[in-house]
Amino acid sequence: MVLYTSPFPNSFLSVLHSFSWGLIFPCYWLADRLVGSFVPTTYEKRQRADDPCYFHALCIIITTPIYLALLVASLPFALIGFLLWSPLQSARRPYIYSRLKDKNHANGATLLTEWKAAGSGKSFCFGSANVCLLPDSLARFNNVFNTQARAKEIGRRIRNGASRPQIKIYIDSPTNTSISAASFSSLVSPQAGDNRTVNAGIKRTTSMEYKGDNCGSNNGEENREDKGGSGEPHEGEENTCIVPINGEENGHMSDTETDTINGQARAGGPAEPSLEGDAEISKTPNHKQKEGDSGSLDSCSASRESLVKVRVGDGTVDQSTVNNKLLYKASIMKKTSVRKKKHTDETFDHEISAFFPANLDFLCLQEVFDKRAAEKLKEQLHHYFEYIVYDVGVYSCNGCCSFKFVNSGLLFASRYPVMDAAYHCYPNGRGMDSLASKGALFLKVQVGSTPQDQRIVGYISCTHLQAIAGDTTVRCEQLDMLQDWLSEFRKSTSSSSTANPEELVAFDVLCGDLNFDNCSSEDKLEQQHSLFTHYKDPCRVGPGEDKPWAIGTLLDPEGLYDEEVCTPDNLQKVLESEEGRKGYLVYPTSKNHSSSQKGRKASLKGNGRRIDYMLYTEEGLYLEWKVEVEEFSFITQLAGLTDHLPVAMRLVVSTGEDDP
Repeated sequence: MVLYTSPFPNSFLSVLHSFSWGLIFPCYWLADRLVGSFVPTTYEKRQRADDPCYFHALCIIITTPIYLALLVASLPFALIGFLLWSPLQSARRPYIYSRLKDKNHANGATLLTEWKAAGSGKSFCFGSANVCLLPDSLARFNNVFNTQARAKEIGRRIRNGASRPQIKIYIDSPTNTSISAASFSSLVSPQAGDNRTVNAGIKRTTSMEYKGDNCGSNNGEENREDKGGSGEPHEGEENTCIVPINGEENGHMSDTETDTINGQARAGGPAEPSLEGDAEISKTPNHKQKEGDSGSLDSCSASRESLVKVRVGDGTVDQSTVNNKLLYKASIMKKTSVRKKKHTDETFDHEISAFFPANLDFLCLQEVFDKRAAEKLKEQLHHYFEYIVYDVGVYSCNGCCSFKFVNSGLLFASRYPVMDAAYHCYPNGRGMDSLASKGALFLKVQVGSTPQDQRIVGYISCTHLQAIAGDTTVRCEQLDMLQDWLSEFRKSTSSSSTANPEELVAFDVLCGDLNFDNCSSEDKLEQQHSLFTHYKDPCRVGPGEDKPWAIGTLLDPEGLYDEEVCTPDNLQKVLESEEGRKGYLVYPTSKNHSSSQKGRKASLKGNGRRIDYMLYTEEGLYLEWKVEVEEFSFITQLAGLTDHLPVAMRLVVSTGEDDP
């Protein structure tokens, strides 16, 4: 299958399309600004609290007639442009495939080595997020604004979080087996008279200023050779530093263990400098660095609550050797051999993380509707991901029943090459959703090859379902179509036979914003859909019941800019407590509770509306391999930039072979 690297088959149509959009854009921009001026966000309201009440009204009175006059003047040109633009969409391709040609541009990414299916297996990390990159006037109805600046900041945070070294600290704590949501500040440095224990019951990833040099440089081949001993990592876990810490005397670190941490941290060589000198001041409200804001890894300091300090004797480790501007991740987890959990049937780690997972391999985004924002986001993501599929969808009446003003909003980024891609539009959208070409994007990627020259491939699908509450039948119909399209894509792109397999399928993952949760009584039909008999949900026990550690992914828009949750670390700490979740997550609707989320203390079912899903299946994979979930994360790094929590899942493909 040929991948489309441009939206039109020839340059003439591309030029004509650019000309028509140039005629439309002034009218579109003015209308967006005019409507946006009447829809302030809570952040803007607080900023204006100190201004005289008449000042904003005066600005509206002055600017509104100007916008209206310019809008009327631009309408004739927009009409001519629309008459040119609309028929051109019949020749438009359903997506644009972008491959990074200059590898030096990806200065935040570790170079991948091809997987040869040797060793015990390999892990792959998947992420998904709804980023709400709508035209600014529409985004304001979700209490977010400045779409262009948010797009750049979202991309910067994602690639900074994914490109940092992966530091894993394994703690044996035989006295503490609780996985209740505890603060990471319980992991403290040993001081005189301090008998607090290290709480290793919950795995919590937060920002920390790591003492020492980069744990793993971008050239990770030498580091992988030194990873013998405890906790042998899976093949392909780049930039991973594993530090075992034994549970001794209330969980305190011994001097020997401290030396181990510093020694392993220095083993990887010099660190990569901060990317592109990120001294630029963003226009997004929560990018102003303050205490506790470490969502941007370029911050010069981490929040005190999440800063882990290692002390030797009666003095702090000398920081004169620190030459890395990035703030690194510390993953605190139980060692597999001695892991004790409250839920004994759970076989993988789960966490609320302030960062996107290190070594993120695949990223699926929803609601990237604005084309200018998509370009800015793509530019940032290309610092880490070599392959990106964006501007996915159809416009006008091309291939759909109703007129489409915007695309599907789907975007896919990968560190591995894309072999095939296909897009399908849901024809049954209703209301406002019918104006967007919501659908599903299907991709086939190559992740390696065997010594017998058989390709190792994986399948990833991304979708966004009908959003309007009460449209249960519409979503069920879309899930039916999604299943059919999944099967068709597998059949049309498979070049293997059972007798002579040319390809070995390592994984099949489905993710996206499904716009229903597993606890609401109104969503019973979706919860019982046959899709969940073929694809597994790591957060789900069964229809109507989530696992106790799973939390909602839909944030209450009114609280996005509250001091308690406006930074990644703060939002992380709030979501770890039940009372915090009640205040800042949207819960399933109920006749017994008011629609207001803030300050609600009543007992509610579940831990919020989890509408963003990460599913995987074992059907159709290579029979001799086994796929298991290694960890699942709810991510707060985009705090203040979107009204959804991103989710991430790391899968391990076990080949059953011993390391050579």
